[in-house]
Amino acid sequence: MLSIAYHPIYQLPLPEGHRFPMEKYDLLPKQLLHEGSCTSQDFFEPQPIDKKSIERVHCPYYLERLTKLQLDRKEVRKIGFPLSKQLIDREIRIAGGTVEGALRALKTGIAMNIAGGTHHAFSNRGEAFCLLNDQAIAAQYLLDHQLAKQILIVDLDVHQGNGTAEIFKDNSRVFTFSMHGAKNYPFQKEKSDLDLALADGMKDEVYLDLLQKTLPELLNRVAPDFVFYLCGVDIVATDKLGRLGMSISGCKARDTYVLQLLKEKEIPVQCSMGGGYSKDIKIILDAHANTFRIAQNLYS
Repeated sequence: MLSIAYHPIYQLPLPEGHRFPMEKYDLLPKQLLHEGSCTSQDFFEPQPIDKKSIERVHCPYYLERLTKLQLDRKEVRKIGFPLSKQLIDREIRIAGGTVEGALRALKTGIAMNIAGGTHHAFSNRGEAFCLLNDQAIAAQYLLDHQLAKQILIVDLDVHQGNGTAEIFKDNSRVFTFSMHGAKNYPFQKEKSDLDLALADGMKDEVYLDLLQKTLPELLNRVAPDFVFYLCGVDIVATDKLGRLGMSISGCKARDTYVLQLLKEKEIPVQCSMGGGYSKDIKIILDAHANTFRIAQNLYS
């Protein structure tokens, strides 16, 4: 049985015309239930993460101003969402789902979050639809509670995990690996422990070959006892905010490879969904649903 974090607040109403596909968070669990890939027992309702755990990753001053809706216009513009109490409650609950998922993964091998993957949130600011860095908060939580000694963050979203890289730049117990579009956002990259910058239009065979040459060696060298996997589906060719040339089947092969490898090595993993911005919502749902289908097949 999978452990999947989901709460109705994930689908937050946004102003008409906003380009972020918030409806996917409501439709994805419905799709998984409808097709029988998951059952209602697979889902759990995440609780808000506590302030102390957030402040282990994010500056208290930033968190205070964020929660009191005191960010200035420039800061809000960089985030890309109109700020509201409900939006901030959503981010805090998403982070709670990732932390609880990580705890469940320690027992079952894997856990998923329907949302999350907010890797553009820095220690002291938000960017690009990201206010709080859910996987960074969860990684630090595991370290603080002596539940992991060495963590690997595998970020395969099409955009570099710049916030995650900044947060853990001086932390040797968290190794950050980002495989992303070279010419895509963010245009000024941070330095992860390992960055693989990909050429525009890269297709399945080249992408998968590079991943398969990199990840096993990385697991051997870093020797993590826990992995956070950011499995954004914005690598597909139809994505409005991506620049790669991957097919849906190539994206599925990516997830199959990563999860199968981690299962074989008995390394627990928490998966957050990350980006997916194709014009056709059916493509977004199918690509995201594949990750859950694969996980269910491997870990059931």
